[in-house]
Amino acid sequence: MKKLTAIAFASGLTIASMQAMAADASAGKNLYEQSCASCHGMKAQGQGMFPKLAGQSAERITTALTHYKNGDQAALKEMEGNLGGSNYAIMAPNAAGLSEADIENLGAYISSL
Repeated sequence: MKKLTAIAFASGLTIASMQAMAADASAGKNLYEQSCASCHGMKAQGQGMFPKLAGQSAERITTALTHYKNGDQAALKEMEGNLGGSNYAIMAPNAAGLSEADIENLGAYISSL
């Protein structure tokens, strides 16, 4: 059982790593600087009411952005930190125009911080 768990965990890491490699962190950096840094800070350390993003996984970033884009406030409320709270009204319109590639690129960049 431990061996199976270790294999499943390693497979998950491999898939996550492959997704991050497929994304373009450089494009994500450019998009982050244009669209995200004014609220979350240049190094994603957060400021004021805007949370710290640095140190989060690409998967968490892409999942959250996808939920914001799709207007899925219920799913965001279920995520750790209740992301469907007060910042939803700000984030949902910002994420609405993001393509899937933009979301993947942002996830790759932010997870590198």
